[in-house]
Amino acid sequence: MAASSSSDMSDAKFLTVAEVASVMRVSKMTVYRLVHNGELPAVRVGRSFRVLEEDVNRYLRESFFDAG
Repeated sequence: MAASSSSDMSDAKFLTVAEVASVMRVSKMTVYRLVHNGELPAVRVGRSFRVLEEDVNRYLRESFFDAG
């Protein structure tokens, strides 16, 4: 089981907070708030955070609002 999960993670693409902010077209502070509130999963690497691209895409899909 450990071998399959490690191979899954080797294909994962991690984004910096600045990259996530750029993709979402929001400020870095907004991304930090999402991470600290637990709305966007992140991994702490030293003093910075990394977010899986897949988690950003999932967050955006689940956040769509139908105003009609």
